Amino acid sequence: VLPAGIPYLLLPVHLLPVAGTVAVSWTAPYVLFQKVCKPKTNIVFLKVHKSASSTVMNVLFRFGEMHNLTFAFPLRGGHQLFYPHHFMAKFVQGFSPRKPPQFNILCHHMRFLRPEVQKVVPSTAVYFSILRNPVQLMESSFVYYKGTSAFSRAHSLEEFLSQPYRFYNPTAGDSHYARNLMTFDFGFNPDAKVTAKRVNLMLKAIEASFDLLLISEYFDESMVLLKETLCWDLDSVVSFPLNSRDSSTRSPLSSTTAEKIKAWNRLDWEIYTHFNRTFWERIERDIGRERMWREVRALRQRQAELARTCLQGTGSVGPKDIKDSSLRPLQYGNARILGYNIKQGLDEATEHMCRRLVTPELQYSTALYKKQFPPNPPQNTPQRPLQKPPQLAPSLQGMQQGKALRYRLEGTRH
Repeated sequence: VLPAGIPYLLLPVHLLPVAGTVAVSWTAPYVLFQKVCKPKTNIVFLKVHKSASSTVMNVLFRFGEMHNLTFAFPLRGGHQLFYPHHFMAKFVQGFSPRKPPQFNILCHHMRFLRPEVQKVVPSTAVYFSILRNPVQLMESSFVYYKGTSAFSRAHSLEEFLSQPYRFYNPTAGDSHYARNLMTFDFGFNPDAKVTAKRVNLMLKAIEASFDLLLISEYFDESMVLLKETLCWDLDSVVSFPLNSRDSSTRSPLSSTTAEKIKAWNRLDWEIYTHFNRTFWERIERDIGRERMWREVRALRQRQAELARTCLQGTGSVGPKDIKDSSLRPLQYGNARILGYNIKQGLDEATEHMCRRLVTPELQYSTALYKKQFPPNPPQNTPQRPLQKPPQLAPSLQGMQQGKALRYRLEGTRH
């Protein structure tokens, strides 16, 4: 019985032996060969906001931890690479321009800029990202980023869309959360005039930089496609949804509102519709619908098996019902972010596996950072009496740096 989901090549028996392949006996006169590929370990993931990207990040964290890979962490263990500024290699902890690219996985929030990314990861890295329908993306952003300058004064998304420029100021430091957020994350101008030439150039630039674009609405299919691209096994891409909202904070949208969102986020809509089409074209070309269906079924069966093994109850729970505070996700804006409780009495190896599956992004990132950059042990130095520090007048340079830092962190305190 052959394992499902593995590519095979049917060749005449007289071609045996073939170096680099694994032969499996088959009825004469044919022999079945399993293709051999090497798992990819150098990866760039552009973590687009509110697009199931936290769940993808968990997949990368687990794989990297299991295989002792290095992560391109933000300076001092932060959780974003100085977003919303365009990415620069110097934002990465441990980066040195005098050394060759040394990190395996780059996956924290950033605004994409390929020439700088190439300084951090090897040239063999696989680049991928994930997209979401701009209609659902903006509905989610309005709830999650309710405190931003564009959304804070609008009582509803419908009110914002009725007169967007009454609330939206493109020069505000956090304006990108309110318009063409995917366009912004890919490094482009979210307020640019929409023309056929601009859209075409933007799509070609994304295609030139990225090997794979996933679609969050088809998350399981996306994980199968990612598994195939990276030559990983099934368990490496199994996951539980992370950073997802309770349904009580979701608002149904009318068709009129949906059309307004598409018009307001026209650049995002062009990106999404184009790569949604190429996503299915790639499945047809590389996997086929029938095999994809089998792979998705196997993935869901494995996820259900892990849920029975790991989780208390039937799945995710509200933040107040999470018993282990270390597994409680950040609550931000008006969203109610769900989490999980893991079963008691598991053996050590199973408990470790289950905990990694449900650990929220910030906690997992912090743990991996401390593992990669262990804190210096305290030195036994003689205690000196405390002295009152001298009072220094603020310098112009210091005030300018402080202002720049406040701008950098505006709207991204999480």
